[in-house]
Amino acid sequence: MSSSEWAQAALQAFDQVVQSSDGFRGRAGQRGMAEQVAQTFSSAQLGKLEDDSVAPVRAIAVIQAGTGVGKSLAYCAPAIAIALARNTRVLISTATVALQEQLVNKDLPALAAQLAQPFKFALAKGRGRYVCKLKLERLAGTGEAHDEDEADLFPEEAAAARPQHETQARVQFYAAMAHTLASGAWDGDRDSLDSPPEPEVWSPVAAEGATCTGKHCPAFAQCTYYDKRKELVGAQVIVANHDLLLSSIGARLLPELDNCLLVLDEAHHLPATALDQFACSMDLSRLNWIDRLASRSLRIGQLVQVQDIADIPRHASQLRQHLQDLARLVMDVYGAELRQPAPRWGGAQGRLPTRVRVPRGELPEALLEPLAQLSHHAEGFLECLRAISKALRTEMRDKPEEARRLSQLYAQIGMLAPRLEQAHATAQLLLQHAPDDPAPTYVPPAKWFTLEIDGDFIVVKAHASPILPGAALRRHLWSHVRGAVLTSATLTSCGQFDFFMHESGLHGDAAASTLEVASPFNYAAQGTLIAAETHADPKNAAAFSAEMVEALLNDLAQVEYGALVLFTSREQLRKAVDALPTVLRACVRVQTSLPRTQLLARHRERVADGQVSIIFGMQSFGEGLDLPGRLCESVFITKLPFAPPDDPVGEARAEWLRAVGRDPFSELVVPATAMRLAQWAGRAIRTEDDQAHIYCYDKRLTRTSYGQRLLAGLPPFTLVRRGVTG
Repeated sequence: MSSSEWAQAALQAFDQVVQSSDGFRGRAGQRGMAEQVAQTFSSAQLGKLEDDSVAPVRAIAVIQAGTGVGKSLAYCAPAIAIALARNTRVLISTATVALQEQLVNKDLPALAAQLAQPFKFALAKGRGRYVCKLKLERLAGTGEAHDEDEADLFPEEAAAARPQHETQARVQFYAAMAHTLASGAWDGDRDSLDSPPEPEVWSPVAAEGATCTGKHCPAFAQCTYYDKRKELVGAQVIVANHDLLLSSIGARLLPELDNCLLVLDEAHHLPATALDQFACSMDLSRLNWIDRLASRSLRIGQLVQVQDIADIPRHASQLRQHLQDLARLVMDVYGAELRQPAPRWGGAQGRLPTRVRVPRGELPEALLEPLAQLSHHAEGFLECLRAISKALRTEMRDKPEEARRLSQLYAQIGMLAPRLEQAHATAQLLLQHAPDDPAPTYVPPAKWFTLEIDGDFIVVKAHASPILPGAALRRHLWSHVRGAVLTSATLTSCGQFDFFMHESGLHGDAAASTLEVASPFNYAAQGTLIAAETHADPKNAAAFSAEMVEALLNDLAQVEYGALVLFTSREQLRKAVDALPTVLRACVRVQTSLPRTQLLARHRERVADGQVSIIFGMQSFGEGLDLPGRLCESVFITKLPFAPPDDPVGEARAEWLRAVGRDPFSELVVPATAMRLAQWAGRAIRTEDDQAHIYCYDKRLTRTSYGQRLLAGLPPFTLVRRGVTG
């Protein structure tokens, strides 16, 4: 078949699904999106080409599909139809595991029931979300663990010796988990537990790659992670998430990106995910892990007769020394700033880490030598670990009867090896500096140091991160992709795609096209945006918060069913909670009071019973909430959602933009805020029958030129201006 025939057949498949779905009403926008998806995926050249000298045809569509368009069906039906026709696979990547599960448990089964040609689908999650049976057995033993085993119960460096009862409690917890796994009552997936454990509890038993011996492991046949991987082999559709997609490039876990059809749903998260993925940090103060890793490596290296272990004591000693030197020098240079009280952005309780960023990414000369030595000895240490790893795998292959013991030895090293890898990566990025004659295209990474108090200890950490997500995505992702669709309800900013195209690394890519599919909702008739103009300047936090809270409480008194209040700081939220009159206290559910799922369940129960229920939430509640009808008849935006002012990556990026003659506020801050504001406002209208009010108490929305840009990026609600105090 030709590309046009593939596209036509895929669109026919979409039409057939729509026609055969009872009670489903086709939408022009949805079909337009399906047509764009079909054209994109049919034109991309996949796999190995007959003529290697000719560049393959790439096709990438960036599609903003407004709320209510039905984008899941619009991309799934044509993409799967084309994949089946071309004998390839569809890789769908979402922002979160929750969205993955919605696709796998709801959307894809419904589509499979309607699509003429059968297909299989599977969920792909990272190793770390599955339990390692071997590690669980070791840590859940008898409670008479060796010192090294006991240390692994707590992945963080303890500030002081842990009380014996904490160790016993942890062992008992793992023993109960092991029993549940052995009985078949649990499948080994962290997300399927009734109460998923905290990261510090889960980490020691997670099936991380550094501790896994794969097919050599004696528990391989009963491994949850590898069982799930087997499901991927026969699946035509694989549902992953952005973190897994970026972290597994080149690892052969997911389909090869040059030979599959890639869909990125909730694609507005992709740039932030990329920055998180490629950032790194290292602890300069808590260094006991180095001695533990050296001791284990020497002992295990001797057992498997590795010749290259003689250098381990020297590398470990020098690594520790240079980390200590670096910590001392950091305090010599930046100590005055790091010892200052931390700014309470967000009003968080307790002592926050203090932070100092390195201007222009130019480290003082005194820090360069210990960093270079640190990097050198970390690399030498890693080479020794690689030799031990190779020897262990060879022994497992040659002596299968010893596999259990050898796998446990492998895991003992693997528990600590990632810290060494992080130290090496962080040192490498910190050492990156502008050449003597820097090119105009050189972009320095963000570099910063933090100080925090952990018990009686002062902890100093070093951090580094790229500042342009687009550059990282071009290098690591788009260089491999042939055919892709990126979609979300919020890809435009201030009415334009430009910001997202730069952030995602697609600006200037000849293969990339854009399409905006309007929501079928009548926003002007269904929604009212009330711009409450305060007297106080929002930059005057105290005066503004007092005025805003008073106005908010007056408006909350009018709520009849469900409402959502979104705050930009914890201090703001706290003041509003403290000011609640008795009559409203029983109606308010605060984000921090319950786990998200429980809080939302309580909210739905109250509204179903005809009672008022109001959710007070921070930024995470501004996205991903689907509360149609009475569940959210009003959304209250207390302040424009600008990013926190102390974000070191944002600061470094703004500094670089100013250095090259560009305006960071107009180019970066306003577009990012516009996308965030559109997400927040998007919680209000979820169906064609919804009626809702959106309140914004920040007068900058209507009184500034950039506020007009923000308004241009919102749905066309009916705008009403109101003075707070009349």
